[in-house]
Amino acid sequence: MGGGGQQQLQQLSQELQAIDEEIEELEAEVQDLRDRQSEIDDAIEAVETLETGSTVQVPLGGGAYIRAEVQDIDEVIVDLGGGYAAEQEQGDAVDALERKKGVLDDRIGDVEDEISELEAESEEIEQQAQQMQQQMQQQQMQQMQQQQQQNDDE
Repeated sequence: MGGGGQQQLQQLSQELQAIDEEIEELEAEVQDLRDRQSEIDDAIEAVETLETGSTVQVPLGGGAYIRAEVQDIDEVIVDLGGGYAAEQEQGDAVDALERKKGVLDDRIGDVEDEISELEAESEEIEQQAQQMQQQMQQQQMQQMQQQQQQNDDE
């Protein structure tokens, strides 16, 4: 049985490694979602505090910015997703951004639940592997004792 046990242990080890990798990917997704929430917080703060005539830095991409003057803070263009955007009044824009944050909150909750389930599964597999190792050690000890008895009998 020794060889079969080793093979099972190796399979459990591979399962643990796959679970750990999946947990890392999910944790990275949570961090990405939190970063997006932070960006939304910044946008909400800007919409609520900027005034018409304020000077802002507008990103052009590639790390380049230009200074621009806000012509009308009462109307804000908000990304709706799927490549669409809409012009909304200041209060409605904040509401839309808050809803986007809520969707991200829900997704973070779902991903964190997945992580918890995977961690529980990982613990189960680790316990299983430890039990198998203990059984294999006990069997080896028994075999060694039997060999010792046979040697003593001779």
